[in-house]
Amino acid sequence: MKAATRSQRFDPKSFLAHVGEGRTIATYGENQTIFAQEEPADAVFFIQKGKVKVTVLSVGGKEAVLAILDAGEFFGEGCLNGHPLRMATVVTMTECSIMRVEKSAMIEVLRESKFSELFILHLLHRNTRVEEDLIDHLFNSSEKRLARALLLLANFGKEGEPVPVIAPITQETLAEMVGTTRSRVSSFLNKFRRLGFIDYNGHMRVHSSLLNVVLHD
Repeated sequence: MKAATRSQRFDPKSFLAHVGEGRTIATYGENQTIFAQEEPADAVFFIQKGKVKVTVLSVGGKEAVLAILDAGEFFGEGCLNGHPLRMATVVTMTECSIMRVEKSAMIEVLRESKFSELFILHLLHRNTRVEEDLIDHLFNSSEKRLARALLLLANFGKEGEPVPVIAPITQETLAEMVGTTRSRVSSFLNKFRRLGFIDYNGHMRVHSSLLNVVLHD
């Protein structure tokens, strides 16, 4: 009965908003590394504010962008699956406020049903996104992959209203996300701008008409 009452009182949003046992909050500037590939994996992170990119580096030195994550998303959860070392590097793209939850504290709070529900929904969403990305890379052209990446960055297809003006992102990063060269990204962006799908003048504005590139052959 006491456990049930405690679970009813538990508020996941409050837990992820305030420091406490096993939980700290840090602020980061743009382009700061939160953790690097091959570092010890001993905590899960939650983005309170800002945007980060998750990258991996191959043995040959080639870098790829696995994901762009926004406020309200977790990362570093691989430590819960027994991974002793980080499998990727996470770098801020904007100013960020990020909570660090030690592995032991995370395991403890997962016993709370409300938090478990929130975290499972995150994992399901992440798994779906990985599957969609894989299908995208297997079957779509680099032009379509770039269009889809821009739409996702502008929040099209996600919960909530689209945010047409996306955070500053370099053509090199877009190339790493799409799996093509920077010159091809530049060519596609110029084409999208010429067709009125995007505007670019210091900040990039994505229009819903860009969906035409993704939906049509």
